[in-house]
Amino acid sequence: MKLIRKSRTGLALIGFSLFTFLGVAIWRKSIQNNETRPRAFPLAAKDTAWQVPGPSREHKQATVDKRILDGYVGRYQLAPNFIVKITREGDHLYTQGAGQERFELFPESEKEYFAKIGPIEVSFNTDDRGIATGMVVHQEGRDTEAKRIVEPTAASANARCAAIDSMVADDFVKHPVGSVTVGVVFGKQLIWTKSYGNADMEKKLPANKDTVYRIGSITKMFTALMLEQLADADKVHLSDPVEKYFSEVNSVQGRFSGAPPITLIQLATHTSGLDREPGDTEKYVQGPVSDWEKTLIAALPHTRYAFEPGTRFSYSNIGFATLGAALSRASGQSYVEYVPKHIFEPLGMAHTAFDLTPEILPHLSRGYLADEGKVDADMAEHENKGGRGYKVPNGAIYTTVVDLARFASFLMGQGPDRVLKAASLERNLTQSAVQADFQLSNGSVLGGMVIRRDSYIAFGHSGAVAGYQAGLYMNRAATIGVIMLANALGGDAVDTNGLALKSLDMLSK
Repeated sequence: MKLIRKSRTGLALIGFSLFTFLGVAIWRKSIQNNETRPRAFPLAAKDTAWQVPGPSREHKQATVDKRILDGYVGRYQLAPNFIVKITREGDHLYTQGAGQERFELFPESEKEYFAKIGPIEVSFNTDDRGIATGMVVHQEGRDTEAKRIVEPTAASANARCAAIDSMVADDFVKHPVGSVTVGVVFGKQLIWTKSYGNADMEKKLPANKDTVYRIGSITKMFTALMLEQLADADKVHLSDPVEKYFSEVNSVQGRFSGAPPITLIQLATHTSGLDREPGDTEKYVQGPVSDWEKTLIAALPHTRYAFEPGTRFSYSNIGFATLGAALSRASGQSYVEYVPKHIFEPLGMAHTAFDLTPEILPHLSRGYLADEGKVDADMAEHENKGGRGYKVPNGAIYTTVVDLARFASFLMGQGPDRVLKAASLERNLTQSAVQADFQLSNGSVLGGMVIRRDSYIAFGHSGAVAGYQAGLYMNRAATIGVIMLANALGGDAVDTNGLALKSLDMLSK
């Protein structure tokens, strides 16, 4: 009788026999109790025993041309919520389930492959060009078919932009406040962008691709990248305690007795336990960008622990500001100097900044709060002039659709390596622990948020500040992303987050 167990690859593999498994467990217990007598085991009857598959046949490895292997590279839907990726390195073919370790598939013929880690065989079905349309996994006497996921191309993405255009235009007709600028990114290119409405309603200035918007919490993705850069340079470790670099964190109130110091990775994944905001929030969310760290230090004694560190996800704006301060100390450079030099500039984001500069001010859209039939521009204008207090590493960036497209391309693995090596980025995004909800529908990972969609995982973030909102989401496996920017916020404004995700769904079909 055999025990079938779930392997790290996500495919069922034959384990050791149930008899042996139980025997080892009871033998260990006997040793612990100083018992040496043999144990008798009841044997399964014929009608209760699991059928033992026949032994795997021996495989003879063949040599297959790389061009044939390329025809199999792609993603395959093995189960409703389980996708397997096939990749090639040199003349080797590999398979990897979502969130699992990869292993090699060895050719027995051009279309037949086998694994050496267990009795798994794979057959590829192809079209007339030799491109795989699906694969069949042969295992334990059962065949499981996996359809290949048709990845978007630049041509198919362009074709679907018309539907996105129609959807956004219809929504803007219902919520005609301010403007919306949308962008579609494929690989390294911003392949389509369009604006609707006015960047300044009073002056009747139409928005365009050069219009500057605020992106709020999408700024957190840049702060997370700063952490990844410093970790890759061995200047910090993800598990470092925050107090190692920023001792002021210890002024936070309500620390749990016996709890260890919070870490950099906990701040980056919203598991530090810190409250979302400090008490008397309004006092600390105003003031110039140049004084943001001083404002943060003043706010920390008025901040409390909401939960024990590491025990649950709890979104924290002041947590991300604290992360930015700690990373500034570790890098020896202020946050507002480091990020432009190490991220904005090498990505060519010339119209992106934490503060209003002479270069971007002429292109700044006017922010509007739109709710219950009322439209107000005063609050957004006040915040633009007065600053955001401590909310800089967690929400201060001004940018354009063109510049944000460059950031999206980088996050989809398109480089440049001088910002962060593609391998390091991939490791951080795919191997970091995900703090997810019970339904595994969404969660937080180092670098951003993840949301499970029907056939892919959306990666990105949303953002909102007074008078502005934004959404940036990517299907990294298909290297396609959507940017949605608006200079209106409230019940009478468009929903950039929802529109961005719906657009990405269209592009990912």
